[in-house]
Amino acid sequence: MSKVRVYQLAKKVGISSKELIAKLKEFDLDVTNHMSTLEDDDAKLILEYYRTEEDEKKRNKKNKGESTSSKKKNEKKYDNKDDNTVLENKDSESNNEVIISEKIVVKDLAEKINKNPNEIIMKLMNLGVMAAINQEIDFETAEIITSEYGFKAVKEAAEEDKDEFDKLFDDIKDNPDDLVKRAPIVTVMGHVDHGKTSLLDAIRKTNVTAGEAGGITQHIGASQVSINGEKIVFLDTPGHEAFTSLRARGAQITDIAILVVAADDGVMPQTVEAINHAKAAKVPLIVAINKIDKPNANPDRVKQELAEHGVLIEEWGGDVVSVPVSALKGEGIDHLLEMVLLVAEMQELKANPSRKAIGTIIESELDKGRGPVATVIVQNGTLNVGDSIIAGATYGRVRAMINDKGKRVKKAGPSTAVEILGLSDVPEAGDKFIAVSDDKTARQIAEKRKQKLREQSLNTTQRVTLEDLFDHIQQGKVKDLNIIVKADAQGSVEAIKQSLAKLSNEEVRVNVIHGAVGTITESDILLASASNAIVIGFNVRPASSVSKLAEQENIELKTYRIIYEAIEDIEAAMKGMLEPEHKEVVQGKVEVRATFKVPNVGTVAGGYVLEGKVTRNSNVRLVRDGIVIFEGEISSLKRFKDDVKEVTSGYECGIGLQNYNDLKEGDIIEAFIIEEIKRT
Repeated sequence: MSKVRVYQLAKKVGISSKELIAKLKEFDLDVTNHMSTLEDDDAKLILEYYRTEEDEKKRNKKNKGESTSSKKKNEKKYDNKDDNTVLENKDSESNNEVIISEKIVVKDLAEKINKNPNEIIMKLMNLGVMAAINQEIDFETAEIITSEYGFKAVKEAAEEDKDEFDKLFDDIKDNPDDLVKRAPIVTVMGHVDHGKTSLLDAIRKTNVTAGEAGGITQHIGASQVSINGEKIVFLDTPGHEAFTSLRARGAQITDIAILVVAADDGVMPQTVEAINHAKAAKVPLIVAINKIDKPNANPDRVKQELAEHGVLIEEWGGDVVSVPVSALKGEGIDHLLEMVLLVAEMQELKANPSRKAIGTIIESELDKGRGPVATVIVQNGTLNVGDSIIAGATYGRVRAMINDKGKRVKKAGPSTAVEILGLSDVPEAGDKFIAVSDDKTARQIAEKRKQKLREQSLNTTQRVTLEDLFDHIQQGKVKDLNIIVKADAQGSVEAIKQSLAKLSNEEVRVNVIHGAVGTITESDILLASASNAIVIGFNVRPASSVSKLAEQENIELKTYRIIYEAIEDIEAAMKGMLEPEHKEVVQGKVEVRATFKVPNVGTVAGGYVLEGKVTRNSNVRLVRDGIVIFEGEISSLKRFKDDVKEVTSGYECGIGLQNYNDLKEGDIIEAFIIEEIKRT
C-alpha cells in the first residue's frame, strides 16, 4: 500500500504542514513532523474532510453575498470607507505571504520575515536541521519556520534548469543535406591482462605496453588507424576494475565496443562489467577472442560463458559478431577491422563538418611547460586552431592541436582525437566542449558555470536528527581514514577516489578530503596535518622540501605508479593484514646539469648529487616537473673517466640510464633501493 508524506498532503489541501499536523492529532493519527508518512486510506479521508469543509464555506459565502446585495444601495455613503478597509485586508494578506524558492539561505529567510538569523537557527535546531547562517534549507523546512511566525510560504515558480551552456547544444540543428559519413569511435574493453593494449598495439603497429607501468594502461589513449581508405578511431580504456569511471566515460562517447576476452582465461569480473557498460550505453558489441595461439585456448568455453551473461554470438544464433585473434602473432586483425567497418556501416554514422565543433574531454592534465592540456574527441563539426571554446567550467582559445602521432594539426574534423592547448584551467574528464563565436561569450558562460558549481559546493546543508547525533556519540568505534589524492591526470584522480570510497566498512570510513592534478605540494601536507590524513601520490613525486615537511608533521606520504597497488595497500592496512613487504628507501637525488651524446652508448647526464648518495646498483626514477617520466636502472656511473661504486652529496658525476636517452637539463634523478622490512 502506498504512503503519503505530511508536507505533500498539506500542499494538496492548501494549508501549512503545522496546521495539518495539529488536525491529524485531533484525528488520533500518530505524526511527529512534516516528513512523517500516512497510509493512503487515511490521506483520502483527510482530503475528503477538507473538501467538504471547503464546499460548506463556499455555500455560506454565496448565501451571505445574496443577503447583503439588497443592502448595497442603503450603504452608499460608506462606500469609500469600505473600499479602504478591503484594500487594507488585501495588503495584510499579501504581507503575510513569503515567496520562497526551492531552496533558500537562512540569512535571506530571516530578512524576508524580519527576524534575527540566530532565532531562525535555533528554530531549525529544534527541528533537527543543523544549518549555519549562509547555508541553504529546503522549501518544506522554510515553510514550517514561516508558519510558526504567522507567515504563509508560497513556492516560487521553478525556472528551467538549463544553463546557457546546455542551450548552446540545443540551439544548433544540422541540415540533413550537410551530413556526411564519419569514422566510428571504438572503445576496447575487457579484463586486466586479456590483451587490450597488445591488440591495439597490433592494430597501430606501435609498442605502447612497454611504456606503461606494470604493462597496464593508466589513462584513456586515443588513436586512429586507416583500413581500405576508411578511418577508425580507437579509445583504449584501462581494464582494471579501479578504472570503472574511465571505462564508463569511454562507453558514453563510443559508437562500437570491442570486448577483448582471453581464450585461455574466459569471462572475468571486469569482462562482465564491460558488458554491462556497453549495454547501458546501448553500444553494439564486437567480441575479440584473444590469445588463440596459446595451447590451452578454448574459444567455445568463452562463447558459452558470454551466452550466460546475455551476449549471444552470431554463429550461436545471436547478433554479436565474434572474431578470433592473436595480438601477439597479428592473426585475425584485418578481419576484426573489417567487422568494425561493417557494424559502423549498419549504424549509418554521420556528422556535419561545416558547423562549430562539439565533443567531449577524454583526459586532462596540468603540464608545467604548456599549462592545462586536454585530450578531446570531436564528435560533430570541425575544431580549428584559434577557435574559442567552453569546456565545462573552463574556457579558452585553441592555441595548438596535436594528433595521436605527436604532430601539430590546424583542424580536427568529426571523430578525431586531438590534444589541445590554450584553456584557462584543467577541465574535468568527461566534460562536454563546444566552440563559440568569440572569447567574450566563452568567458561569460564559463564564469557563470563556475559560480554555479561554487554555490552548489558551498550550499551543502548538513542534516542531523537527534537520533543520529546520539548514534554518532555511541559509535566511538567508527574511525575516519582521511586521504588526500594527487595524480598526474584527472582521470586517475576520479578512479582512485571512486575505488577508495568503496573500501569503507563498519569499522573504518574512508574519506577522500581532497583530490587534484599535479605534484604533491606543501599545502597538501598542511591540509593532511590539519585533517590527520594520509597523502597518496599517483605518478607524481614530491619535492625535497615537501618530503621534509611531511617528516616534520609526521604525515604518511605514499607514492605509487600502479593504481591497484595503492588500493590493495589501503585495503590491507584497514584489515590489519599487511604482510612483510619490501620498502623503498630513497638514497639520494642527482640534478642533471648537462647532457652528452656518446656514440654507441646513448645520452649520458652530467649531474650533481644534491643530497644523499647514488650507488652503481641503485634503482632510479627520472622526475621532470614533479612527474615521474621513467623508472629503471643505472647503466653507468663515473667520476671523471673512472667507473665508481658510489658518489656522495656535493660531488659531480656522469650517469647513464639503461634503455633511456630522453634526459634534459633540470631533471632530477632519484636513486633508491628496495629493503626488506619485517612487520611485527
